Amino acid sequence: MDMNSSVNEFILFGLTQDVLKEEIVFVVFLFLYLATLLANLLIVMTIRYSQMLGSPMYFFLFYLSFADACFSTTTAPKLIIDAVSEKKVISYNECLTQIFAVHFFACMEIFVLILMSFDRYVAICKPLRYTTIMNRCVCGMLVNLAWGGSFIHSSTQIILALKLPFCGPNVIDHYFCDMQPLLKLACMDTYVINLLIVFNSGAICMVSFIILIISYIFILHSLSNHSAEGRKKALSTCTSHIIVVTLFFIPCIFTYTRPPTTFPVDKMIAVFYTIGTPLLNPLIYTLRNTEVKNAMRKLWCNKL
Repeated sequence: MDMNSSVNEFILFGLTQDVLKEEIVFVVFLFLYLATLLANLLIVMTIRYSQMLGSPMYFFLFYLSFADACFSTTTAPKLIIDAVSEKKVISYNECLTQIFAVHFFACMEIFVLILMSFDRYVAICKPLRYTTIMNRCVCGMLVNLAWGGSFIHSSTQIILALKLPFCGPNVIDHYFCDMQPLLKLACMDTYVINLLIVFNSGAICMVSFIILIISYIFILHSLSNHSAEGRKKALSTCTSHIIVVTLFFIPCIFTYTRPPTTFPVDKMIAVFYTIGTPLLNPLIYTLRNTEVKNAMRKLWCNKL
């Protein structure tokens, strides 16, 4: 509990105050969350136990699905429980924990998406050197760097949150704790802290998005030298990556790269990237990927 704060719990406003709508929220989001967990854990288990999926692309997909399962768990269960609770309360410490977890796993997802695009770049633009560049040791090191970077990013958020004094209103107009809604409740001028948040979260979103776009421009440019069959296969993989990247980054950039204003649409946009994207990722990667589908079929038929 922070010493300069007289508030020791917050009330989450949630997605709606309408009782009937809350029941719909409960049913819909319970279904979405369970589907997200099932889909992502299915990919994690398939890659973990299948001999067919040993390439670096699937090594990174394993971590993307793991991060997605954890990321949706940081917000969805609380939203689902609050939808049928009289009192939607979150303690100060739980609020900080949620901010840390949300940013940690979201940042991990961003870094893994960058690693996946780097992997595709090497596979398509430097095919002869692919196995030497993307060996197991390098891939492991890159994932460890991603975990480290995510930890630094989310720790920075917590350091900024601890600087905020709360002495009056404690109703957060959101369904989870995040920095933007908290800034509105702080009894101090939050201009500098908001600049730091934009510099931290906003810069990670923007810079990562630009890196990803540039890498795909390089990839698409180099495809002109490939055969029609090779081009088709590479385009299929890249298209699914580009869809995932766009769905995740556009809402993030909208949320974290602007002045400290909150819009009514913010909550719906947050639903999209905290609950929508973690469900869409496994669907996009499996439905568009024959290797994953075949590996799943083979693995689960053997198990059954």
